[in-house]
Amino acid sequence: MKNIVVLATGGTIAGVSHSSTDTTSYQSAILPIKELLAEIDSLHTIANVYSEQIAQIDSADMNHDLWLLLAKRVNALLREAAIDGIVITHGTDTLEETAYFLNLVVQSAKPVVLVGAMRPSTAISSDGPMNLYNAILLAASPAASGKGVLVALNDTINSSRDVMKTNTSLQDTFKAPELGYLGYIIDGQPHFYRMPTRRHTHLTNFAIEDILLFPQVDILYGHVNDVGTLAQAAVASGAKGIIYAGLGNGNMSQQLRTTLSDIQKAGVVVVRSSRVSNGVVTRNGAIDDDYYGFVVADTLSPQKARILLMLALTQTTDPAEIQQIFWSH
Repeated sequence: MKNIVVLATGGTIAGVSHSSTDTTSYQSAILPIKELLAEIDSLHTIANVYSEQIAQIDSADMNHDLWLLLAKRVNALLREAAIDGIVITHGTDTLEETAYFLNLVVQSAKPVVLVGAMRPSTAISSDGPMNLYNAILLAASPAASGKGVLVALNDTINSSRDVMKTNTSLQDTFKAPELGYLGYIIDGQPHFYRMPTRRHTHLTNFAIEDILLFPQVDILYGHVNDVGTLAQAAVASGAKGIIYAGLGNGNMSQQLRTTLSDIQKAGVVVVRSSRVSNGVVTRNGAIDDDYYGFVVADTLSPQKARILLMLALTQTTDPAEIQQIFWSH
């Protein structure tokens, strides 16, 4: 039997509502992880399961301090020979961000699986118990090793790099719209159909043991008549990096181009992402990045580009080196 540790952070999976038919108005992060695990009778057939309550929050309240705490705990546990995998329960609003952060800083090939629920535990057809069961099953499977941090909800397996929440309330919200699922969990067995090809977990060079504070990186959303006011405000407040969620292929107005160019020349790293949910932001495509000194985000969403830039800035401020990091992770 594999030994799996479940680290709980709260979220809808631990939520409670006043009515069994209420699936949107509820209080998240109420039930402790031991109660959630006690509801799943058959866990003893797939793994020896241990649990720790790391936090009890709505995932909108997730922050860098908790990320560091969680990552350091995961790394410490996975260094123990007796521990075979980790499952992390999490609210769905920021689950994809925590998953990708861990994908970059966990220093082990052992399985790490994030899981949540779209309906509270008190709903008639709560998805939490089955999602949690599948996540533990996946973390205990040798097939999950070496594939980076995974996200398992609604019988699907997603790469943390590519997955996003695509619907505000439906149970099949977690998808990788362009690149697709890694696989499915069918009748208690994980089935993988593709592999992550970018650097992750034990293949990255991001060490967090000595990090106390991350560089400030802000996201700006592109729109008509954007003159750069928020970009200037971000820099004034201490931003060391800016993710521009641009138009189309990361495009921007000529006026904003001038503003961001001035910001880049002042030493703030500017990354062009896109407000469009699919596609590659190409270098020297919509903008002459070589001329302006911008970095492109490739296929990363703005929120994930922010995480990668934040970590990259702990190592370098050179846009050329940071571009290489974006192309390899």
